[in-house]
Amino acid sequence: MSTQLLLTAAADVEHHIPVVAPAEADGAFSLLWLIIALPLLGAAILLLGGKYTDKWGHYLGTALPIGSFVISLVCFINVLGRDEGDRQVAQHLYDWFEVGGLDVGMDLLYDPLSAMFLLLITGVGSLIHVYSIGYMAHDPRRRRFFGYLNLFVAAMLMLVLSENYVGLFLGWEGVGLASYLLIGFWQHKPSAAAAAKKAFVINRVGDMGLGLAIFLMFVTFGTTSFSGVSALSAGASETTLNWIGVLLLVGACGKSAQVPLQAWLLDAMEGPTPVSALIHAATMVTAGVYLITRSNFIFELAPTAQTAVVVVATVTLLWGAILGCAKDDIKKGLAGSTMSQIGYMMLGAGLGVAGYAFAIFHLLTHGFFKANMFLGAGSVMHAMDDDVNMRHYGGLQKLLPVTFLTFAMGYLAIIGFPGFSGFFSKDKIIEVALTENLLVGILATIGAGITGFYMTRMMLLTFFTKKRWEDGVHPHESPAVMTVPLIVLAALSVLGGIMLAGNWIVDFLSPVVGHVEHEDPPLPAIVITIIVVLVVALGAGLAFLLFQKRDVPREAPADVSFAVKAARADLYGDAINDVIVVRPGSELVTALVETDRKVVDGTFMGGSGIVRGIGHGLRHVQTGYVRSYALSVLGGALILVLTLVAVNL
Repeated sequence: MSTQLLLTAAADVEHHIPVVAPAEADGAFSLLWLIIALPLLGAAILLLGGKYTDKWGHYLGTALPIGSFVISLVCFINVLGRDEGDRQVAQHLYDWFEVGGLDVGMDLLYDPLSAMFLLLITGVGSLIHVYSIGYMAHDPRRRRFFGYLNLFVAAMLMLVLSENYVGLFLGWEGVGLASYLLIGFWQHKPSAAAAAKKAFVINRVGDMGLGLAIFLMFVTFGTTSFSGVSALSAGASETTLNWIGVLLLVGACGKSAQVPLQAWLLDAMEGPTPVSALIHAATMVTAGVYLITRSNFIFELAPTAQTAVVVVATVTLLWGAILGCAKDDIKKGLAGSTMSQIGYMMLGAGLGVAGYAFAIFHLLTHGFFKANMFLGAGSVMHAMDDDVNMRHYGGLQKLLPVTFLTFAMGYLAIIGFPGFSGFFSKDKIIEVALTENLLVGILATIGAGITGFYMTRMMLLTFFTKKRWEDGVHPHESPAVMTVPLIVLAALSVLGGIMLAGNWIVDFLSPVVGHVEHEDPPLPAIVITIIVVLVVALGAGLAFLLFQKRDVPREAPADVSFAVKAARADLYGDAINDVIVVRPGSELVTALVETDRKVVDGTFMGGSGIVRGIGHGLRHVQTGYVRSYALSVLGGALILVLTLVAVNL
């Protein structure tokens, strides 16, 4: 499909978010509020309970998200037995606020989309909590850490369960707060404190976009509920819908680290490794994809905004992949990978009805294999005395057998090795992209090849090649409390593709995101699959030649090409932000301060300054000496006499 067709076809697509209020919650669905309340309760107890909860707080903090997972699983099983038109349930908790015509309730919405997110957040989130029991065992502030984790999970659950944009925004901001607390958890490190502040500030830029979009929705539609906006969106002008869509995209770029608001993501690796897994796999960075997908009723009628999503996603998936090629820090390499994979998800969402389900499909499989690899990276760091530099690893395959095998499952999944979960989810997005826009599809295929390169490089530097660690380091496998979650996530990384069997996930999500018969791709699907696999193999083979067949220096070479230097410097993202945003913003603020001080304050404070000056001059006359006053009186009398004499003459 040509670019012009991509821009205009959206207007012909039928709405798929129901305009009629969903059924009221009953049975197991009456416990929806408890899914959020359990981790929120854990956060309150752990953060307010003080030292009295130190001994058992981490167990409570782990048990409560597991409870949320059990309820989410029961609800999911219940909804599976319902007809397609009966898979949406609403729960009204109470009237939140009513002001100026805006009536917002604390309402929850359970549907196929939120159901998948609930299982991901609580399931993977619970495994990360279990892993953290071992990883944070010797941290003196472990109880507080688990309190922040619980807060993070509760906020993300609020985000995906809310029935309206205001409730979504509450969870959105809660996720931002929790990420700030967790990224900067080791605040004694200046780098961690700076990374937390950077993530917080950049996300506030995105939050302004989401906030303005919500304001514009209320002004346009008089409501912020999903069903209400969906029902009325067909009557709004295309210009208004495009503005709303672009503002929503700005919000998504901030939370999901998409260009141009991506600069915070790699710095966020300063937080403890379980935080990286939670942010990148189950919570924060998936929020933007959820926002775009949930708002499909806006984007299907806003072709310019929809095309903007495609452009941003395509740039980001390549940007993140390039960053991953040059990072020696294992966590930052995975962070670049996350940026790229979220780009694929955003691309699927930007392609409209043909891609929404596959965007969520890849989001789920990515949650499995990326949590697996981040926690695997933490296991490697645990074995290597917290060293994150892959150039200091090598030869760990036999010393860390469980970590190696589980990490390898994640590696095969992310590069799209046939049969593994990423093979099914990412390749479907590429197939749809090639069908909708050939150029975008080609760029997405190139991104897959780069993924094969940087992930193979990571595997080789870490587990193969010659050992490069110092004599004082003694690599050892992690305890069972850390390896069991790795095994579970590795199994999900392998088996996650089963969700595509019989087109199940497409059919399951269709009541929310719709479903259309796909157009025929430019080549048969099997040919596209073969091409993508060959491109990935080419990238992996190049990495093998460069890093397995050659000696890897312990320190990164300084004499490298400009491209490598640019990738090491995050493609100068910080420098670009500094030139475009930071410096002009700083100069603007400085100019405003000077204007306020000299013009505004000068105008209103000028009168008092004059009076103060006169007073300053007159106070010299008031000396306090009687003789001075007598002399003044005598002088005044003499002047008066002389004046009278002069007048009479």
